[in-house]
Amino acid sequence: METDFQTVEQARLKILSLLKPITGTRTVAIREALDQVLAADLLSPINVPAHDNSAMDGYAFNSSNIQNSDITHLTMIGTAYAGKAFTGTCGNGECVRIMTGAVMPLNCDTVLVQENATVSGDQISFPPGAVKAGDNRRLAGEDLTIGKPALPAGKVLRPADLGLLASLGVAEISVRRKLRVAFFSTGDELRSLGQPLDEGCVYDSNRYTLYGMLTRLRFIELLDMGVVHDSPEALEHAMLQAMEQADVILTSGGVSVGEADYTKQVMEKLGSVNFWKIAMRPGRPMAFGQVHNAANGDSAYLFGLPGNPVAVMVTFYAFVRDALFKLANANALPIPMVSAKLAQNVRKRPGRTEYQRARLTMEKGLLLAHLSGAQGSGILRSMSESDGLLVLEHDQGDLKAGDTVLALPFEGLI
Repeated sequence: METDFQTVEQARLKILSLLKPITGTRTVAIREALDQVLAADLLSPINVPAHDNSAMDGYAFNSSNIQNSDITHLTMIGTAYAGKAFTGTCGNGECVRIMTGAVMPLNCDTVLVQENATVSGDQISFPPGAVKAGDNRRLAGEDLTIGKPALPAGKVLRPADLGLLASLGVAEISVRRKLRVAFFSTGDELRSLGQPLDEGCVYDSNRYTLYGMLTRLRFIELLDMGVVHDSPEALEHAMLQAMEQADVILTSGGVSVGEADYTKQVMEKLGSVNFWKIAMRPGRPMAFGQVHNAANGDSAYLFGLPGNPVAVMVTFYAFVRDALFKLANANALPIPMVSAKLAQNVRKRPGRTEYQRARLTMEKGLLLAHLSGAQGSGILRSMSESDGLLVLEHDQGDLKAGDTVLALPFEGLI
């Protein structure tokens, strides 16, 4: 490995160490809070459950009635429903028919499940060992007590969290303002959809890939700035314009060493470049820094991603995704990794982390990985046909069929 290269982990940690999260909050109805970032710890305003209640359909009574060596006989004196409590008091030798979720009647501490009861009119009986004192009783505050943390600040709210908020009677919640991300592609060879494809030109696919990946992070507000021409003036204008509205700027293309690659020069003029070359494939050339507009004080973090379509996706998930979580004050959800067996030999050069596209199949209880086609960084089709990426670690060499590797499934991610 060349000495001026950084490993993927070194680069990732360096980026995270240089980021300062955004400030600002907004209050939204809980239906609008899905996938948003909770701004502060939420303390429970009530006990959950609010009252002692039954965990099962059955019969509630006081455990002092249980006969340990003989059949227990009880007289049923009423019924308790969820939302309609039994208002009397259950005395010695008595029980109350109770439904799941119903408030426990006064003087009752145990519920016999209905399947274990023998019923004859208003009389029930059950043998020794059918129930123990306290069985099937949910205590008030068993899940949450008043003032205890219900949800932590930074949590990206999921459907279950919305249900929890509703169960606490919370109709509105404070969340972080959305992280604003501007993105554009660079290159005179790029054409937007609907334009004629001149000789030597290609349609711009990277903006659509970035749009799709960014849209999965619903705590982000997007600004698509289109295609920017390959000139220092055009790039500088685009970055200054993006700084007016965005916290983060993502560019694709223009980060390799070449006569028409101006991103690094413009970054150096407007701010600072923190690193440039990473020991990985695809995605070796990548820029990261912070740019400033000295005239008005605007600033933004800038990620200069490679121009090759697959490299854009790999570098986004290797570096950008976690950075966006941190900037948004969000607790980063780990990217799920699984172990898979190689179905074929794979060539790998030590000294760099490689991400190879693969189809993942389950065969005889084993997850097998088959390369999904040509692995060139510009070949988008094999990415589209794959189920995930094989993460071949920095020091690994060639691998053989049957070797175990880490795989990053795309389901729910891309």
